[in-house]
Amino acid sequence: MNSGKTTRELQRIIEAAATSDGAGVKLRRSLGQSPYARLDPFLMLDEFSSFDANDYIAGFPAHPHRGFETVTYLLDGHMLHEDHLGNRGDLKSGAVQWMSAGRGIIHSEMPQQEHGRMRGFQLWINLPAREKMKPASYRDIDPAEIPVVTLRGGGRAKVIAGTLETDGQSVAGPIQGLATEPLYLDVELPAGAAFKQPVAGSHNAFIYVFEGSATVGATAEARSLATHSAGVLAAGDLVEVRAGAEGARFLLLAGKPLGEPVVQHGPFVMNTREEIEQAIRDYQSGELTR
Repeated sequence: MNSGKTTRELQRIIEAAATSDGAGVKLRRSLGQSPYARLDPFLMLDEFSSFDANDYIAGFPAHPHRGFETVTYLLDGHMLHEDHLGNRGDLKSGAVQWMSAGRGIIHSEMPQQEHGRMRGFQLWINLPAREKMKPASYRDIDPAEIPVVTLRGGGRAKVIAGTLETDGQSVAGPIQGLATEPLYLDVELPAGAAFKQPVAGSHNAFIYVFEGSATVGATAEARSLATHSAGVLAAGDLVEVRAGAEGARFLLLAGKPLGEPVVQHGPFVMNTREEIEQAIRDYQSGELTR
């Protein structure tokens, strides 16, 4: 317990599994490995990281989506987004692309480099049934729009969505007001440093460690979370994380669960099988993007 708040314990660990997507981009998938590895409203989290262009150069050629949002956060590298709406966005180191597929979008994400490191994440967030057929939308978020907050103990946090509330600070990120009320933080801590963040008790939350290791939970019950692992958090309204001996860098994600049926077929996520079949017909006929 902490100031009347209940600390969320580490309930389940999902180790990221090596896979590939797009035209052969190598990545690690934690959430979304199977229908049983989701956390409402989050459908999937992929991490990609390589210095070898052969692992990423083929990119993600034109493909459709319907019924959810994709969030691409690029730590290192340069990718180009283009879609059927005429949007064109250069995604460079530190930038975020927040796209709501809604009723339908066809887009591509292609590397604009032939050497050097390509590293980042793609997160899929479900849309409520009432918003699945809304018009598609797209937003580029420049690194300068993302607050970087210095933490007590020498760490820092980037606030992409929601509001950071720690060390007496309250800092809002550029993404606000969505139905799922997402919190998206990128937190980096030196060895042994601690981090605390309140999270609404009504929301689901998880942590993904991509550098170092961390212990999660109140001191007595804290469990360790290794690199390339997602930790699903139990109920509560406070998240406590402490970096391991080599420090830690992790994503903290939380969102309001929708509590609706999820039926997925590749790039389409709807509520019923009939809606999926309609999405396939719409894509084949060209209706998806009209």
